[in-house]
Amino acid sequence: MRYIALYIVLFGFWLLLTFSLATDNLIVGAVAALLITPYFGNYFVKDVGKWVQPHRYVWLVIYLFIFTWECIKANFDVAYRVLHPAMPIKPGIVKVKLNLKTDMARVMLANSITMTPGTISVDIVDDYIYIHWIYVSSVEPEIYSRKVAGRFEKYIKMIFE
Repeated sequence: MRYIALYIVLFGFWLLLTFSLATDNLIVGAVAALLITPYFGNYFVKDVGKWVQPHRYVWLVIYLFIFTWECIKANFDVAYRVLHPAMPIKPGIVKVKLNLKTDMARVMLANSITMTPGTISVDIVDDYIYIHWIYVSSVEPEIYSRKVAGRFEKYIKMIFE
């Protein structure tokens, strides 16, 4: 099942890249996906069945809106800190406990944090993620965890777990 799903994803990606339904294009895409699938099939997602559940895509759309809003807010916050004459920054690395179990969910959270201005995911060790933050506003782990990762974590859990 995993190999079939990977083949479909690769072939679909080929069609999106080329944006052509010409016969020669379809043949090349089908053959390329067929050649790549046996080599990388073991590295594809393990539980393919959960990707056909429609509610995960609803949560993905909701997450994209939340992520976009958080990025807009973070852009204004970083712009304020850069343009302010006193440059009010208090950088530091915070250790956030993860409630996510799958590797895919953890990577998605780390990438979401990194793509949000003012934060960069540094490392994931065991059940913790280390984040460099431009303005550490609290020393309480539950407060800064909610500010940095909590806004994304619950939606990512609904999508990937």
